[in-house]
Amino acid sequence: MKTSGRAFDAVLSDLDGVIRFYDMEQLEQLEAETGLPRGSTAETAFAPETDLPLMRGEITKEQWIDSIARGLSDRVPWERGHALGTTLAETKFRADDAVVGLLRRVRAAGLPVVLVTNATPWLADDLALLGLTGGPGDGVFDAVISSADLGVTKPDRRIYEVAAERAGVAPDRCLFVDDLEENVAAAEALGMTGLLYREPADLRAVLAPLL
Repeated sequence: MKTSGRAFDAVLSDLDGVIRFYDMEQLEQLEAETGLPRGSTAETAFAPETDLPLMRGEITKEQWIDSIARGLSDRVPWERGHALGTTLAETKFRADDAVVGLLRRVRAAGLPVVLVTNATPWLADDLALLGLTGGPGDGVFDAVISSADLGVTKPDRRIYEVAAERAGVAPDRCLFVDDLEENVAAAEALGMTGLLYREPADLRAVLAPLL
């Protein structure tokens, strides 16, 4: 693809914290009723020893919930820990319409948009619930790169290399958007343009010359 003076020729975007956001109210209420500090379940669920096997596609949702219950077992009974894990796994979520709209405009401008996410094995179901089915012609993503399918998670360089390959451009012609510093740093180490995302205005600003 010819650059035409652009700083990048493809946009690679994270999902959670950029496009998708969760409603934690029900979980926080259950934690309060249980006597746990707010965020205790998520802290256990997303600890590397609990989270990474799921993100690499090595365990099922039920196995992940069981591991959360085990992680909480020193503070709450197994049944309550399992209920907390189940509530987290089934937490409702939404897509940020502003970000989705910007990504649609990127595709309309002729640049590929690739989702690059540390994801669960049921990512396809989640994208369908969000109205963001992965694949060509859906108006949002040209490709979906999931850690659970690839077996490696960000910030492993392989997931970035695969994403660039799927976008059809060299790594140094990619814009990479993520809300975690270590993931952005890994992308920049490969020559990508990195954007540490905090709000839609961040993405809008970097896309302004294109849009």
